Parts: sequence; structure tokens; C-alpha cells
Amino acid sequence: MRRLGTALVTMMLAGGGLLAGTVPAVAAPTAVDCAVTWGSLDKTGDSVASRRLTDVRTGQHECFDRLVFDAEGTAADPIGYTVRYVDELHQDPSDVVIPIAGGAILEISLFSPRYDEATGEPYPPLPPVNVTGYRTFREFKFTGGSEGYTQAGLGVRARLPFRVFQTANHLVVDVAHTW
Repeated sequence: MRRLGTALVTMMLAGGGLLAGTVPAVAAPTAVDCAVTWGSLDKTGDSVASRRLTDVRTGQHECFDRLVFDAEGTAADPIGYTVRYVDELHQDPSDVVIPIAGGAILEISLFSPRYDEATGEPYPPLPPVNVTGYRTFREFKFTGGSEGYTQAGLGVRARLPFRVFQTANHLVVDVAHTW
């Protein structure tokens, strides 16, 4: 009787091993590759018409922090811009130095007026942007603008790689967390 019990237990264990072999293995989670090739040189994009900004917002991602400008119009109407690192942020057109937190400053100039060109009336101000707790962003400010341009400053932790691209009605500025 003892031999029969031992044989049954052995067969059950062996059968369980066979069944376990047929269950698909669960893949281990993969690490996100945060290697970037964006660089830190000036980035520009042309447009043929000015686009009114309607919103600005930010987001945090695993490899970068993101700043998004929303504009009127369609994806067929590119948003003109220049984004570049500067030593100091000078308000356009007064040339007054604007203090901004961070180890480096991105100056963002958008081909977007702050007023209605037909009436001369200013557009409502865009909402403030809070970047408290972001890994790379330190402070964001609209600083002014003139002659159809809007100027902003983005204080970042250090002079890190960034990219700029447009998708639909959005101009996106991503700043990497690391080199």
C-alpha cells in the first residue's frame, strides 16, 4: 500500500511539472530606455500665419518633462517658434532681465500674438503653470511679446537635451531628465 501511495504522489508531481511546463512564462518587466539624441542646440520652426495660443500645460514622463502650447487653427497651419538656451532671459521688447529659477533657461518665442490683431484688444491671459515637484522643470513664465510674438521662459535643472515638435494644434517642448 505504501508503494502505491508513493507511486501516486510521484506521478502527481511529475504530471504537475508537465502541466507547469505548458503554462506560458510571464515576461519580466523591461526597463525604459531613456537614451536621447535630441541635443541642446537652438530649434526653430517656420509658419506662414500667426496662431493664437489658447492654453499651456505640462506633464511628467519617465524620461522627460513636457510643456505643451495649444493654439487655434489646424495641423496644416504650423506654429512658428524658436526655442533656445540663454544665459539670461531678457523680456522682449524692453530688454529687462527676468529672473527665473533653474540652472539653465530655455527662451521660447512663438509666432503668436497676445492680442486680437483686428481689434487691438488683448486676449485673456493664459493659465499659470505649476511645475513644483517636476524632475527637470523648475519654473515657467510668460514674459511678454511684441509684433505678433509671445515670449516665455522655462527654467530647467541644467542644460539638458530638448526637442520641439508639432502635433495637430499643439507645440510640444520635451526636456530630458538626463543626457
